[in-house]
Amino acid sequence: MFLLKKIISRFLFPVPLSLELLLVGLFLLWFTRRQRAGKLMVTGGALLLLVFSNVLCSDPLLRHLEYTYPPLVVTREGAAALPPVGFIAILGGGGDDDPRVPVTSHLAPDQMVRLIEGVRLHREIPGSKLILSGGHICSGAMADMAETLGVSAQDVLQLGEPRDTEDEGKEIAPIVGPHPFILVTSASHMPRAMGLFKTRGLHPIAAPTDFLAPRRRLEIDDLFPDGYNLFKSKIVVYEYLGLAWAKLRGKL
Repeated sequence: MFLLKKIISRFLFPVPLSLELLLVGLFLLWFTRRQRAGKLMVTGGALLLLVFSNVLCSDPLLRHLEYTYPPLVVTREGAAALPPVGFIAILGGGGDDDPRVPVTSHLAPDQMVRLIEGVRLHREIPGSKLILSGGHICSGAMADMAETLGVSAQDVLQLGEPRDTEDEGKEIAPIVGPHPFILVTSASHMPRAMGLFKTRGLHPIAAPTDFLAPRRRLEIDDLFPDGYNLFKSKIVVYEYLGLAWAKLRGKL
């Protein structure tokens, strides 16, 4: 079921979905007499690609997810305002263990931002420990990078092999118990992560990071399609599909 879910969702991402419409439309135009249907499919695929690659589409949709929870601003003086927190859980993303590249290249950009945010909070909250997730390779790369950033190995816990956010909640639960803990993940992923964790009876404190669509003034380049906007649209689709799947199964 896990693998099937992953495969099906990929067909609904912006680029594959646009190409599917374009290819079906071209097939109808070239090899059948259904010219009207072919033109509609090609037009639909081209428009989808245009819309998903435009900042006027990607950023508002992404902000709806990213601004659900505000950033967690914590200093040593303000840490007392938080409930007692012993753990900071950093959810996994992507990583590798290629020995030919430096440790700073072992983590995907979003994962590096999550780790840095977790380390920042760890330094502001004395006695806290980091819980690193994402599987053996990802958590191992984060552990190496955390050590490079000055975090003691005694303050780092690595999870086993969670496959997704729901599994991460399962593995984090026995570590944190009924106590509040800080949850660090990308801002777009935070609504789904918080929902899944709360449904499990956990008490996470949201610390979103990796904001990709901050509010800013539009520039001339924003009027043109861009691959980065396709990437952001992909994140939007991925998260809403994840939210819908979780709700269908009663997990949210």
